[in-house]
Amino acid sequence: MRITEIETFAVGAGWKNWLFVKVHTDSGFHGIGEGTLNGFIHTTEAGIRELEHLVIGQDPRQVRALAKRMLDSVSLDGGHIHRTAIAAIEVACWDILGKSLGAPIHQLLGGRMRETVLGYANGWYRTERTPEAFLAAAKGVISKGFKAFKVDPFGTAQGFISEPELALAEDILGTLRRELPADTRILIDVHARFTEIEAIRAARRLAPLDLYWWEEPTTRDRQETVHPVGNASPIPVATGEMYDTVGQFFTLAAGGGVNIFQPEPMSLGGITNTLAVADIALAHGSYIAPHQSGGPVATAACLQLAACVPNFLIQEHFDAFNEPWTRDLVSWHPTIDPTNGHLSLPDAPGLGIDLDVEVARAHPYDPKSYLNIFEEGWEKRLGTGRGEAPA
Repeated sequence: MRITEIETFAVGAGWKNWLFVKVHTDSGFHGIGEGTLNGFIHTTEAGIRELEHLVIGQDPRQVRALAKRMLDSVSLDGGHIHRTAIAAIEVACWDILGKSLGAPIHQLLGGRMRETVLGYANGWYRTERTPEAFLAAAKGVISKGFKAFKVDPFGTAQGFISEPELALAEDILGTLRRELPADTRILIDVHARFTEIEAIRAARRLAPLDLYWWEEPTTRDRQETVHPVGNASPIPVATGEMYDTVGQFFTLAAGGGVNIFQPEPMSLGGITNTLAVADIALAHGSYIAPHQSGGPVATAACLQLAACVPNFLIQEHFDAFNEPWTRDLVSWHPTIDPTNGHLSLPDAPGLGIDLDVEVARAHPYDPKSYLNIFEEGWEKRLGTGRGEAPA
């Protein structure tokens, strides 16, 4: 079996864009992958075109060898975009391998550890930054069956946050805690906003609200700043979505203070490297909770990992809050069990999902669709700058 062609599809999905790939072979099997990176869709697409000569004519079932070839054959490391481009092709090759053997990817990786996995909602708030508006949106999340969700209540704060702004964030979170069911898990995404001391100050202020975790509390420029925050924060710290090498997670483990690792499979080069991170976390006595803010193909890749990774904690989930037409984009979506907030896992061979390319082509790339968390009103997730929320 040989790879004959790689198609790419840049899709405009409202307030963001997605990038999908379809890897064709001479045997009739094809594989689906995703290379979504906020604000860099066409750049990543170009990266795939730069790498495709390394895999055309190769056997897609040799997944690890192909991924290494795409990484090592370029003498200068292309960083985040390089590994995202690799991930799109790597996941598609896992898909082909599974289809060729008639087995889901998780079966090839050792089989199921669980039948479902706890999910948390994201992308659910597209509203103004008030306690009332966030509460109304959160009630919609609960009504869909979720028992957990993530929120960034900090407006456009960067470095430090003023007392009125922190008080508003506290009011939003306090309202959610008081008005929602007691078993609701509230996760905080700090989006790397704060200095070390400010992240600790804010965490101590908000700790009485029984928050599940404190994500990416400090700058992305210096990885080591997370350790003093992790050691001092009364809220468990989670981080790692911006790491693009397995070694960064080794450094995270060695530094201490963090027991929730957030590998982003697309950023790391795909499924194989995410498994390596899971093993590092396991040896460290920690858990993984993969970041996933892309499209439904990346969701399926994360859920394949959820099925087989023993130290898998919880999975981020945007899909339930995407625009309605996206339901037609792929052949499978996880369901949500309202009794426990768990997501179902894919069972079909390979990735367990396929892409409708006609739906993808009907929703072309939008150059204004990206998220800027330092832009006033970003919580509305308008993306395209149309001045109105999606219908």
